[in-house]
This record gives sequence, structure tokens and C-alpha cells, in this order.
Amino acid sequence: KNMDILSVLLLVITVAAFTVLIFSKKIAGSLDWQATVTPLASIMGSGFLVSAPLLAGTVGNYAVFCMMALLLLAYWVGSAIRFNIQYFEPVSKLHGAVQKVGLISRLALVVAYLISVSYYLKLLAAFILSNLGLSSELEANLITSSVLVVIAVVGVFKGLRVLEKVERYAVSLNLAVITALIAALLYTNLNLMVIGSWELKPLWPSLGGEQWRVLLGLLIVVQGFETSRYIGSEHSPEQRIRTMRRAQIISSCIYIAFLGLATILFQSHMRVDVTGIIEMVAPVALVLPLLLSVAAVGSQFSAAVADNSGAGGLIEELFKGRITLSQAYAGIFLATLGLTWLTDVHEIIAYASRAFALYYFLQCMVAFLMNKQQVGSWHWRSISFLVVATLCLLVFILGIPAD
Repeated sequence: KNMDILSVLLLVITVAAFTVLIFSKKIAGSLDWQATVTPLASIMGSGFLVSAPLLAGTVGNYAVFCMMALLLLAYWVGSAIRFNIQYFEPVSKLHGAVQKVGLISRLALVVAYLISVSYYLKLLAAFILSNLGLSSELEANLITSSVLVVIAVVGVFKGLRVLEKVERYAVSLNLAVITALIAALLYTNLNLMVIGSWELKPLWPSLGGEQWRVLLGLLIVVQGFETSRYIGSEHSPEQRIRTMRRAQIISSCIYIAFLGLATILFQSHMRVDVTGIIEMVAPVALVLPLLLSVAAVGSQFSAAVADNSGAGGLIEELFKGRITLSQAYAGIFLATLGLTWLTDVHEIIAYASRAFALYYFLQCMVAFLMNKQQVGSWHWRSISFLVVATLCLLVFILGIPAD
């Protein structure tokens, strides 16, 4: 009976939050909110769904502390990208090593986008199959391939603007469900404390080299802040810098609160599985698995469309119009289709992390070289960019799948 009441309350919270995000004129008309929600949605989209089960199965009760380490690394990388927004973007005619590294970083981002499109849609398929009680790799690949066909056909013949309209609703629903989930976990923890039953399971594994390599392979769960770099036509550099920082701080608070509250649900027999969050939250409230599944399908589809669009735009830009946007979408379809059938969902997470880590490494090197040119000597900021570039390179070299 208590679970039924809680389910109703969570539905009310979800609907209320979704309504505010969709219909509030103040929010809809705010350029600051629009510039914040783009990186925020990207950071929270898939990482929020997979982080708890994968971290629980890998590092147990250390999950929240390991997430803090990932978030600190992401914020550190974000400082380099914010530096590039301020100092590298205006220097369009700059030549030499900086421009070459910048060009290579955009090529790396195209590859990262291709992998992430497959990742998002594999995750979408996994959640659909989980709700049907299925887990076949063949069926997951068929679902992913079908969605890729739809995106490719629309992209080639109509352009992806048609599908991008879904993003606002998907993002709002995802944030609304996250609000409800954190409320449910807070209630669960407080209730267990009141009745004197709050106690963590003895999940304190020794953290060896393999666990750290898996953790490096999970960088993708906090990726997405770099999208602020590529919305320049609509927002000033100052606004993008400010709102990227805000998005990273908000997402960090949400991740820490979520994992801190979810640790009480960790079990020794938990599956290291991308859809494990469904099984994890089922005892909290009957409605949560359904809410999470609906939000997962919507958010992963919109994220895949966004990265498909981003990759197409970058390809068109890099080839200076010699490849049209329609041709780019066709090429993206073939590449992502191949990735779909050649990898499983755990492998694709690690590959996506490594691809973005390579892009982050190159962006940090751009920041390092730019700062060296400006200051003319070694400076604390140059050292900072070089250190975080090295960390990103380690993620690229050492990250492995969670399974």
C-alpha cells in the first residue's frame, strides 16, 4: 500500500516537473537555460542510467567516491575547453601546431560521435528488451539497426531538424524522471533511518588495476559538456563558458546525490549490466521501472539524433562542402551500422569513453599550446592543461569494458 502511494506521488512529481520545464515561458524564453540544458542533457542522458549498476558491480560502496573522481576529471577537462572557447575560437586564421591539433581534435570528435550514436541506440534497445524480459544480442542489434535506418532515411531526404524537435520533450521528461527518482531514493533512505534498518551491504572490494581501468572506461558517463563548444551561432562565448560551468556543477550535484542515495540498494548479486538500474529501483516504487524505461528510450533517441547531426555538420565543415550533409548522413549510417554489429553494449561504452578521451586530450593540448603562446613561458595553467591531457591519454590507452 505504501509503495502504491509512493508511486502516485512520484507520478505527480514527474508530471509537475515536466509541465514546468515544457510550459514555463520564463524557462522556454531564457537563452541562459537553453545554453545550460544542451550540455546538461548530454551529461545526464545515458550516464545517469548506467552509472549506478556498472559502478556498483565494479567498485561496490566506493561508487560515489569514484564518481566524484570522474566528475573532477570532467570539470578539469571542461576548464580546458572553456579556455579554448575564450581564446582559440576567435583566432580563426592562426597557423602552426595549435591549428593542426585543433583540426585533428575535430576529426577525433567525428569518430567519438559515430561511436556514441551506436552506444545510445544500443542502450535504447537494451531498455526496450529489458521491459519485454529479453536480452538477446541479435534482437538488440536488429532494434538498433532499425532505428539507425529511420534516422538515416530522414537525415538524407529531409534533414534531421524534423527529429531534433523531439529533443526538448525528451530532455524535459528525462530531468523530470531524475527528479522523481532522487525524491524516491531520499524517501527510502529516510524511512530506513527512522525504523533503524539503514545499513550498507559489505561491498568494499579491493581496488586493483583492473577496477581502475574499468573506471577509466566509464568516462563516457560524465561526457557531454563539450557540446557548449558547438552552439556558438546562438550564444556568445561568455554565455557558453558560464552555462557549461553551471551544467557541470548541476550534473555533479545530481550524480553525487543519486549515487549517495542509491548505495543503500547495492547488492552482492547485482548484475554488471547497463539496464541494472531497473532491477535496482524496482523495490523502491512500482512505477519507477516504467518511468525510467520511457525516459531512457526518449533520451537515448534524442541523444543519438543530436550526435548524428553533430557528426554530419562536422564532416561537412571538415570537407569544406565537398561532402554534402545528405552524403555525410549516409556515411554515418554505414559506420554506425558496422559498429552496432561488431560490438556489444559494454564494449561500446569503453570505446566511446576512449574516443572522447582522445578528443579531450587533443583539446587540452590546444589549450596548453595556446596558453604557452600567450604567456611565453611555463605557467601554472600550462602545467594544469598538460597534466589533465596526460590523464585523458591514460583513459584512451587503458580504459576497458565493465564486463
